[in-house]
Amino acid sequence: EVTINYRHGLPVITLTLPTRSERCQFTVKPMVTTVGAFLQDVQREDKGIERAEVFATDGSKVSDATLMEVLLMNDFKLVINNTAYSVSPPVRDKLSSEHATEMEDIKSLVHRLFVALHLEDHQVRKERELLQKLDHLKEELLPLEQMKARIMDSADAKTSRLLWVGLALMSTQGGALAWLTWWVYSWDIMEPVTYFITYGSAMAFYAYFVLTRQDYVYPDAKDRQFLHYFYRKSKKRHFNVERYNKLKEDLAEAEESLRRLRQPLHLRLPIQEISDKD
Repeated sequence: EVTINYRHGLPVITLTLPTRSERCQFTVKPMVTTVGAFLQDVQREDKGIERAEVFATDGSKVSDATLMEVLLMNDFKLVINNTAYSVSPPVRDKLSSEHATEMEDIKSLVHRLFVALHLEDHQVRKERELLQKLDHLKEELLPLEQMKARIMDSADAKTSRLLWVGLALMSTQGGALAWLTWWVYSWDIMEPVTYFITYGSAMAFYAYFVLTRQDYVYPDAKDRQFLHYFYRKSKKRHFNVERYNKLKEDLAEAEESLRRLRQPLHLRLPIQEISDKD
């Protein structure tokens, strides 16, 4: 009761509608129409059809996403409501290798045309999504940026204060040594004292290297102390540094995606070489 004939190169599936008991023809495009689309057309034609499925000869269900071109290569079963129909598509002559290659080229050309026609809509939709994501990320980052600025100002002030305190202590130490050398004692007495002070400073610098694995360079030491104050202040004010860094990375990634999306098409797609066939 289900027959398949080819007319003008397209398969025409003829079946009987269960409600009206009428024969109805459905012309499908094998390379475009899917099994699900064909079954929807059948159900749309007869509202009394509650179930329409396609099964392979071994009893496995055929996916709705399967192309009709693949389905018509073998026998199958069409189930409408509670009735199963065995369908045997007519055997078509096999295409020659040259004809098959031409068909594949046509399919590829159709796919590229489809992509080109819908690329602008996809690009506009993708750009809108990226802009919404950027706005959302900036809204989340705004309070964190303000809190980070306050914490950085506080950490920088403490670091600068520590540097000035160090300078004051070194100046005080130099003045005390000079006073002890020229006014209280003599150089013969103060020379061992200065030696041990110098040796103690060298030990302190070496201990710094052992603990940090870095040379005691003033800019690096200042940055390290700044980070120490920054993280301690962040913990005190409940500033989530990991969350902030993650948002910054997402923002940079979204901006890069938007920049690439707005580039001309020939700068985003690889150049394809077109070779002429004999």
